[in-house]
Amino acid sequence: MVDITFKQFSLRKAIAKAVVEVSAQSTIEALINNQVPKGQVFEMAKTAGLFAVKKTSDLIPDCHPLPVEYCAVHYDIKDLEIHIRMEVHTIYKTGVEVEAMHGVSVVALTMYDMLKPIDKGIVIRDISLQEKVGGKTDLKKDLQAELRAQVIVCSDTISAGKKEDQAGKNIMGLLEKFQVQVADYKVIPDEKEIIQEQIWQAVSNKVNLIILTGGTGLSPRDVTPEAVIPLLDRRLPGVEEAIRSYGQQRTAYAMLSRSVAGMIAQTLVLALPGSSRGALESMQAIFPGILHIFQVNKGQRHE
Repeated sequence: MVDITFKQFSLRKAIAKAVVEVSAQSTIEALINNQVPKGQVFEMAKTAGLFAVKKTSDLIPDCHPLPVEYCAVHYDIKDLEIHIRMEVHTIYKTGVEVEAMHGVSVVALTMYDMLKPIDKGIVIRDISLQEKVGGKTDLKKDLQAELRAQVIVCSDTISAGKKEDQAGKNIMGLLEKFQVQVADYKVIPDEKEIIQEQIWQAVSNKVNLIILTGGTGLSPRDVTPEAVIPLLDRRLPGVEEAIRSYGQQRTAYAMLSRSVAGMIAQTLVLALPGSSRGALESMQAIFPGILHIFQVNKGQRHE
């Protein structure tokens, strides 16, 4: 199965359709008038479809088990065609497209099974996904802006050449994945004055995003938050909470996080942990959704 442990919960929806075509008007009349020998076709097929949605992960090997928050079946008769529409919602880390398509397929197959004693010419066709909402689909617009970032590694040991940087490289790898250009990358000592000087230089270079990694620990020598916070025009507590909550689901030590997020004019500043895992998980917690802030700022500038 595909690894989705790094993904975030969000509302996801999918709508799938299928068409059952019968060969005679008498079949449609029997269906509408509940005169089919096997019983009430619409209700039986709907029930089968609901079971199918919930059992999708039992039958499709690579599908993840997920909570089904809502599921509905709709029918529409057009001449000799029965159009079936299946809608599925979840709040989870992966979508419900396969669940919707599996459900609508079983609805169609159940109708076929119940109608075949009175009609030998039934055809199932046009099983397809009609709509998908949630996940990466909703975030595409935030990836279209041309954004420039600077990554600053704050570490005495790395700047002294005693250790190799991994956190900064992890950050740059994810930025490239989300189509953010890394305009500059620097390794500096974890010293307040040097950190502040680098931030002001980055702001003057008009980068959209400054990401610092390191210096957020509990040691008196870790001063990155103390260097960053006085420079901010405004804090973004929701971003900080998202990082901490995401980390807390993965390690109890996340409650000690001192990550910082805020704005200096139109530049977003993030101070993240210096461990490779901490930096990576912090980025996963807020990207690409945090890029929406640049869409918001763009709209404000246009007003």
